[in-house]
Amino acid sequence: MSHRVHTEVKDRIAYVTMTRGEKYNGLDLDMFHALIDAARGLRRDRDVRAVILRGDGPAFSAGLDFKSVGKQPTKFLLNLFRWPWQEANLFQRACWEWRTLPVPVIAVLHGKCYGGGLQLALAADFRFATPDCELSIMEAKWGLIPDMTGSVTLRELVGIDVAKRLTMTGELFDGRTAAGLGLVTGVSEDPLKDAEELAGQIATRSPDAVAYTKKLFHRTRHLSPRAALRLESRLQLRLLRGVNHKIARTAGMAKQVPQYVRRTLS
Repeated sequence: MSHRVHTEVKDRIAYVTMTRGEKYNGLDLDMFHALIDAARGLRRDRDVRAVILRGDGPAFSAGLDFKSVGKQPTKFLLNLFRWPWQEANLFQRACWEWRTLPVPVIAVLHGKCYGGGLQLALAADFRFATPDCELSIMEAKWGLIPDMTGSVTLRELVGIDVAKRLTMTGELFDGRTAAGLGLVTGVSEDPLKDAEELAGQIATRSPDAVAYTKKLFHRTRHLSPRAALRLESRLQLRLLRGVNHKIARTAGMAKQVPQYVRRTLS
């Protein structure tokens, strides 16, 4: 178990908590590695139906811990690079692992959600925030750009003009504004409750169909219609041959609640 990230599975829902609350869950090298390890561990657990990602203490994550960068500048610079066989560098993988996880990830946002912390949240499939949650693409303050997959996830949720504005200005905005922009799924005083309700609903569905739904929408977003339709058919054929589809069909015909087995597809 990492000292930066704690994972607990209850009723097939994984609760992943960043545990550096005294530092507003600032992202240091240990946190980046812990986030990657946690996601990879859940990828191997085919019984998990959904993930709730949250931060301990007063914030979801205030972003990169610049003090730790100052103590290990060479290590941070080296981790900006990737080997030729890698899709992403260390910092990008800390977000991309959640983006590509074959189960839905629901981020629960409160307090500060800045910079890399916001990019981590955007890598989730859904985001629920408190009304007073503070969000910002804070990289602008430091003369930088979002480089933890934000160039992919941000442009999928808002218009390109809004993405540019938020990135160029680094402006602060609250949870309600984020909802109006389309950056969060919902706003409430108890976002964890909302996340648990959604996770519970998803957990009643075929884990294979849920996994392929996530894959379908991520992969087809920038495909041509012809390629997207081809992928639709290919994924559907795999589902039709799967045991969980048979369970769903049998239960549906008998008007019973389906009892799905663990995820068989990824």
